Amino acid sequence: MPRRDSLYGNGIKTAYLSPWLVTLLLFWVYPLIYSFYLSLTDFRLLSDQTSFVGLQNYIRLFSDPDFLKALANTAIFVVGTIPFTTVIALILALLVNRRIPGARIFRSAYFIPSITSLVVIALIFTNLYSRGGYLTMLCNLVGIPTPERGFLFSEKTALPAIMAMDIWIASGYYMLLFLAALKSIPEEHYEAASLDGASEWSKFVRITLPQLRPMFLYVVLINTIKSFQVFVEIFIMTKGGPLNSTLTAVYFVYDRGLHKFDMGYASAAAYILVVIIMIFALLQMKLFGIGRSTTE
Repeated sequence: MPRRDSLYGNGIKTAYLSPWLVTLLLFWVYPLIYSFYLSLTDFRLLSDQTSFVGLQNYIRLFSDPDFLKALANTAIFVVGTIPFTTVIALILALLVNRRIPGARIFRSAYFIPSITSLVVIALIFTNLYSRGGYLTMLCNLVGIPTPERGFLFSEKTALPAIMAMDIWIASGYYMLLFLAALKSIPEEHYEAASLDGASEWSKFVRITLPQLRPMFLYVVLINTIKSFQVFVEIFIMTKGGPLNSTLTAVYFVYDRGLHKFDMGYASAAAYILVVIIMIFALLQMKLFGIGRSTTE
């Protein structure tokens, strides 16, 4: 028989955990299960009629040129932003980690875009990218050709322009993560390497990079998830245009679900995106050797 104090202790733990459990079940587990059920139905948001269609929504998606275009644009966004964001963030972290005057000011300046409202930044960059914006004026001053109607109204430049903005916004946040990891590396490692006559580059390759491997995994993983879910920038700046050149997977889900009210179709698209993100996350964990010692 379990002891009374043990049952009392378990009851106290359950009471403390109950708000979190209720929140998890109500706002995470239930929506996930219900959205999967919707993905198997022809459910219209403004209609009372719901019919079960099985995997028909998933089959339709892989023959839908708009969805395939959205996936392609999302892949371009992910592949085109993550390497630059990671490298720039690491370089900034290495620079501000040095004992130089004003290092704290630079840290704050680089981090400010990350804590500024994304809607505000998107509106500012919309003006910068416009036909009469400052970026167009600067390009004209140095003789660089620009799109006639602005960067966001050209199929060739709209998505790269949003990607450049995203890199600028995110670099400061990931810089702080790398900076925290750099601060945790014992100075004794560098001192011992200096006594052995190691160069700065050798210290970076043999000490800094291996010690930063867990942080690299974390940065790339959360940046990948965030990039696959890019939405606010698209919603504010282009609405998926021009001619679907900036249509992304999450905006596709939003458009089909809340504009065309086809919630079953939108739910199926959302679940495909979830599976893609999970696959990328697992591949990245394997690539970075999660679970292995940093000294291997």
